[in-house]
Amino acid sequence: MEKNIAPTKGNLILAKNTLRLSKQGYEMLDRKRNILIREMMLLIEEAKEVQNGIENTFAEAYHALERANIMMGISNVQELMHSVTVEDGINIYLRGVMGVEIPIVNIENSDLLPQYGFFSTSSALDEAYVKFTQVKRFAVRLAEIENAVYRLAMSIKKTQKRANALENITIPLYERITKNIQSALEEKEREEHTRLKIIKKEKYL
Repeated sequence: MEKNIAPTKGNLILAKNTLRLSKQGYEMLDRKRNILIREMMLLIEEAKEVQNGIENTFAEAYHALERANIMMGISNVQELMHSVTVEDGINIYLRGVMGVEIPIVNIENSDLLPQYGFFSTSSALDEAYVKFTQVKRFAVRLAEIENAVYRLAMSIKKTQKRANALENITIPLYERITKNIQSALEEKEREEHTRLKIIKKEKYL
């Protein structure tokens, strides 16, 4: 019998209720963990695709920029760079996944028209502008995914820790307490039954 827990019917009911709630809690945590893991794995797969998109598009953008530098001159290309405005169309929202706040990074869908004049420019510069804009969108999405994966991983770790505590400590403890109280009560009933039989037998002697 666990220390300081009397073998009473009241304590047996409390122990059974705690055991039932602990098992329900473990099942909920296990479902939550599986959902979070599935969500994280989907994001990791998408991150690979986005990373490939960044690498391929950046290579194309850099190649186009090299051609623009050759055709227009590096100094002219650098001067035109100053006409491109700073990106300020990024908004961040949150969505919930099993209690985990996942960021959604939204970048405004502005058109891809160059922000510079067409005089003394080239198609290579236009291509570089479009490709680097695509790289920017890829990078925003990758940052969103990486942040989400980090948050999911931290939540999975906490959920796993709580599930392990229930599975390895709380549930075995209250299974043992329940079993011990039941055994003690059954033994007490047997003793009481035997005592009554003796009393009844002595009464008729």
